[in-house]
Amino acid sequence: MEILGSALLGYFVGGINPSYIFGKLKGFDIRKSGSGNAGASNAVITMGKTIGVISMVFDIVKAYLVYHLADMLFPEFVLAGVTSGAFCIIGHIFPIFMGFHGGKGLACLAGVAIAFNPKVFLILLALEAVVALVTNYICMVAITASIIFPAVYGVMMGSPAGALILGLSSCAVLFRHVENIRRIHQGIEARISYLWDRKNEIERLKSNYSGEDGEERAYKAGNVGSK
Repeated sequence: MEILGSALLGYFVGGINPSYIFGKLKGFDIRKSGSGNAGASNAVITMGKTIGVISMVFDIVKAYLVYHLADMLFPEFVLAGVTSGAFCIIGHIFPIFMGFHGGKGLACLAGVAIAFNPKVFLILLALEAVVALVTNYICMVAITASIIFPAVYGVMMGSPAGALILGLSSCAVLFRHVENIRRIHQGIEARISYLWDRKNEIERLKSNYSGEDGEERAYKAGNVGSK
């Protein structure tokens, strides 16, 4: 019951998606606008920086809170916090309230990492900054972080079971980034350099698109790649 309680707590709280709620309040479905992702970055694209930042903070905080709340509610279950945190990520990505089509889980992953150990989060943040600069793709941050963090948790806590539980959320994150990997292979995934070298990045994307609508698709890819 404690395992189930921890998982359900995380899953249902994770399914509370602020970017989707803000979009509905403004009369549209964020999943059908901008990059098509129900996350903070698409909230920036479709509703502005303020709402985007609020959405990001909310997603981080909800994962942080369920981690500690589960530890308080289920003290006999040593993996309550990490279980609830992992299922918060899964609930954010596959929310039942939204037809299992939510966000991509990076902000929630950050919240779980902070709840586990703020120093680990800062080290991971620094490492992922390097990953972002080296690969020039923001999606690689989520992909590598979702792989590294469970391993770090498992080693530090001496808990293969905890690493395995976090691995479930990693599978969800990786699944949601399959399309990004496909676009990288096709040469149509926008790079981070789009933020400061927009003209050249649009030209690169255009050259990899075929058809008369190549320029329009390239601009859209810029938004998609930044989510």
